[in-house]
Amino acid sequence: MSDVTLSRPTDRPELEPTIAAAVDKFTGEVEAYLAGRIDEDVFRLCRLNNGVYGQRQGGHDQMIRVKVPYGSIQPEQLEMFAHVADTYSRGWGHITTRQNIQFHFVQLERTPQVLKELASAGLTTREACGDTVRNIIGCHLAGACPFEALDISPWAEATFRHLLGHPYSQRLPRKFKINFSGCATDCGQAMFNDVGVVGVMRPNTDGTLEPGFRVFVAGGLGANPHPAQALEEFTAREDLLPTIEAVLRVFDHYGNRDNKLRARLKWLVDTMGMEELRARILKERKLLRASNTWPGGIPAIVAELGDAPAGLATSVAPTPVGQGVNVTFRHNDPYARWEDANVVRGIAKGTVSAYAYARLGDVTSVQFRGLAAIQREFGLDVRLTNRQNVVFSGLTEEQLPQLHERLAAIGMAEPGAELSRDVVSCPGADTCNLAVTQSRGLAADIGQALEEAGLAEVGGIRINISGCTNSCGQHHISDIGFMGAERRAHGRSAPGYQMLLGGYVGQTEVMFGQKALRLPAKAASAAAVRVIGQFANEREAGEMFADWLARSGGAAAVGATLKDLDEFPVPEERPDFYVDFDETGPYSADVGVGECAGS
Repeated sequence: MSDVTLSRPTDRPELEPTIAAAVDKFTGEVEAYLAGRIDEDVFRLCRLNNGVYGQRQGGHDQMIRVKVPYGSIQPEQLEMFAHVADTYSRGWGHITTRQNIQFHFVQLERTPQVLKELASAGLTTREACGDTVRNIIGCHLAGACPFEALDISPWAEATFRHLLGHPYSQRLPRKFKINFSGCATDCGQAMFNDVGVVGVMRPNTDGTLEPGFRVFVAGGLGANPHPAQALEEFTAREDLLPTIEAVLRVFDHYGNRDNKLRARLKWLVDTMGMEELRARILKERKLLRASNTWPGGIPAIVAELGDAPAGLATSVAPTPVGQGVNVTFRHNDPYARWEDANVVRGIAKGTVSAYAYARLGDVTSVQFRGLAAIQREFGLDVRLTNRQNVVFSGLTEEQLPQLHERLAAIGMAEPGAELSRDVVSCPGADTCNLAVTQSRGLAADIGQALEEAGLAEVGGIRINISGCTNSCGQHHISDIGFMGAERRAHGRSAPGYQMLLGGYVGQTEVMFGQKALRLPAKAASAAAVRVIGQFANEREAGEMFADWLARSGGAAAVGATLKDLDEFPVPEERPDFYVDFDETGPYSADVGVGECAGS
């Protein structure tokens, strides 16, 4: 980890007026709306820009999305999450794939107070939803990764500070996402975002190496995924923030404001071509110096804290990280198995990192408080991950058994990182207006099926689930992906999924999963068990899922072996096939008005 813990709630004094003003303004807007003085359409934009999202239940039920820049969190903030969960929500919060924390079933009348209390702990919901610059994402091992070219933490912090409340962050054609990774392994998932920043080293003529960045632009998931493309070979450190702002300005100027379905930055590659988009961005950056928002030079927070990499220890073999990592269990007792799966070693400072497993990304108020107590007791850096878990960095070897004991006491010590049981899911039809299936229910069912089949601890395979085409669960970039869809059988509607295979992100490339077959929702777990079982039995030593898949004929060929699962029994024989997970009545693909697709 960095020599200085970066983000304390008091570390952002320059943002306190911006956050306070946003909360005060929103408080007035809620009061005006409830009094009938603001139209629904106008108030909807006010809500979304303040991270308040309407749920499918209608009425005044709201979801609150709290930004956690690059996943970095402090004990006071974890305790605030516990308070919000108990006082305003359902007793738990949810970690999203963009390192936010979400709370559901918060009543609209109470949202201003929630935002005020969050602000008191240095937390904001501003621009967490809507057509804005969303939460700034960063590799969860930043500052503690043995492979990083530099520590992206202060750079992500600088970007967050520069763009929160920025004039160009407010009313964009569509949402705008920025991700940071410290090395080509790309744990920060830079390769499918509007701006993806990857730390790299450039050789100089004198033989030294210069740290800097490679910036990728115009990526995106959703119904039509696009890979991000390189803007230039190398972006110097002093040019990074101007480059990001230049991309943002070009998107604001040329993005499609008439058709939301074609409004993301990725569509400009289709309409004007990458060369033209690149030229406009670089021209905007060149002339940006004339603007009073020009952020050139090394940001103050970077100069203060430094961005030196963690470094690679010569005496310790670094733990492999990234998608496709094959976890090897060498022990049988619970602590040692957790250590095998959830501990990362190899940095020059001699410290280690460890994952706390949050099943389905859910954290109860008791667990929030337990995580805060652990962080205080050991003095650790804590990050939320984009696979909905929690990472502790800065540990000593002697602290690992104690950490495991503390995590076991709050139910977060199960080996989960990079194992098949670590299923990622969006909230789905539980709360989302756009979802057509209960993706969380399927995630739980797959987890249980893998446990029963003895396959829950197969390493090097990722499963992601989305309840609709919008890919909030990032089904496109996982080894096994499921996308919710309505099916018709025997004259009835039924929940179903499209299964994709072979998605991958890493080594500054991205591959989107290919369609295997469509399945009844209640057969999806059996399909996952079969594929993982086949992979586990047939893989060669160290073989990645994508390589095994190619050797097996690809997604379509493997999907063909599952065709017997794509059968709907008649409703009288299996009525459960026509009822979604966690539902009691017949399935209906009820889709509400989309407010803010994507997490």
